[in-house]
Formats: sequence, C-alpha cells, structure tokens
Amino acid sequence: MKILVICGAGASSTFMAQRLRRAAADRSIDVSVAAGTESQVLGGTIALDGVDVLLVGAHLADHEAALRAAAEPTGTAVAVLPGDVFGVEGGARALELVLSIQSPTRR
Repeated sequence: MKILVICGAGASSTFMAQRLRRAAADRSIDVSVAAGTESQVLGGTIALDGVDVLLVGAHLADHEAALRAAAEPTGTAVAVLPGDVFGVEGGARALELVLSIQSPTRR
C-alpha cells in the first residue's frame, strides 16, 4: 500500500511518514510512505498515480475539497488527520485511519 502524507511545508508530514512506517512495521504491514506538501500535490509536482491514500495535515482541512478533486481521477482515498495525531502514538493512530478507509482488495 502506498501512502502520501502532506502538510504545508513538509516538516510535520516527514515526521508522520516516519511514524507510519514504524507502526506498519510493528504490525508486519507492507507500506510505502512518502511525505510532501499541499502545493506539490495541487501543483502536480507529486503525482497521485499509484497512491492509495493521501493523508492531509489537520491544518489543511479547509483545503480538503481541492485535494479530493486532485485525488479523484487516480482513485486515491483522502483523509484529514486529526489534530492530535502528531504525538508519540500518532503513527499507530494514523495507520488505523488508513486501514479504516482502505477496502480489503486494495490492502
């Protein structure tokens, strides 16, 4: 499963990507997690082809409609991360969110 985590500048998405990788490894779930920015997705610098889930930082929740529109042609699922997910246990919580929106056939 391929996951892209985005935020405004790329810093918090990088930390979340690391935590997601660790949480997935702890559960023996095969994932590829990358980090990026909203402007890279909306500007087309990062393509969503092949991305199963786009996780959006909570501070970008008001841009969710534009991000969903960008993701729709590729079938990429979009979820806004809760604001409190960036703590120590955030990777496990984010992984649960990813798994909850993925159909069993796409895992």
